[in-house]
Amino acid sequence: MIRSIYFPPREAPIRNLPVEQYESCIQEPEGLLWVILEKTNPDEIRSILADAFHFHPLAVEDCIDHGYQTPKIDDFEDYLFIITHAILPSPEISEDDVLELDLFLGANYLVTVSTEQVMPPVEKTWKLLAKDKRLHAGGADFLCHAVLDILVDDYMPLLDNMEDEIEKLEDLVLAKPKTETLERILALKHSIMVLRHIIWPQREVINRLSRDEFPMIDQQSRIYFRDIYDHLMRIQEMSENIRDVVSGSLDIYLNSTSLRLNEVMKALTIVSTIFLPLSFVAGNFGMNFKFMPELNWQLGYPMVLGIYLLIVGGMLYFFKRRGWF
Repeated sequence: MIRSIYFPPREAPIRNLPVEQYESCIQEPEGLLWVILEKTNPDEIRSILADAFHFHPLAVEDCIDHGYQTPKIDDFEDYLFIITHAILPSPEISEDDVLELDLFLGANYLVTVSTEQVMPPVEKTWKLLAKDKRLHAGGADFLCHAVLDILVDDYMPLLDNMEDEIEKLEDLVLAKPKTETLERILALKHSIMVLRHIIWPQREVINRLSRDEFPMIDQQSRIYFRDIYDHLMRIQEMSENIRDVVSGSLDIYLNSTSLRLNEVMKALTIVSTIFLPLSFVAGNFGMNFKFMPELNWQLGYPMVLGIYLLIVGGMLYFFKRRGWF
């Protein structure tokens, strides 16, 4: 699927231009063209990127490739090729929730490519075009900034939800650790690892956009890209803190489980230790010898019960003095 919008100088925007007009739009230095390829296929990608815009074959192949690609930026002099990753809002972040968004940024055009079924940053920016004229008045570089800014800002709610959940899990770990709690801790640990995996290289991409002297990004727009970089730095710090808390919660869970197991083993040990001398006494008086004076003694049975009570009371007193319970 292809969407496009062209902002000619001092005229109303034109939506969904024919592909044949892309080249003439690019020739107009004061105009702005945004082409969106979404839910697309390899043939459609080649027809637009290779045939209409004549982008480098390696960049076109990167857009077609469905495997994971690390965020990066390639400078082809006349345009920049940028690979970034958006994230679907989900309680648990997995590799399937990471959405690749490819951007081609030229002096007066922006091409965004995605083979995913949804791409929230592109959709949100498209809706904002009608409300905020700055998005197209600022040029292609400012429009690219708007897409990347929304992409990065979408990370924040996920991290906030993680922080809230890990606080609840910490309380559960201390109160009564369960297997479900461990499963949720491990899921959070995996989610934060996936997030950190895309934040680190993406941070370097935004850093280059904010500092390198690319001709298609003016000095004013670099300030906005630096703002995105600051957001990514804060997101990275939050992810590091969450990772530390998750690791600490996992350690607390394991230690708490070991402590509970030790308490159970201590109780069983105390019971076994108490019954050991009782079993000896019972076994001694239960021997089948014919001549045992206590067998015919009228107070023999009460005597054995008294011995039992003395042994149990003495051992309980001893354990209490030692602080075993």
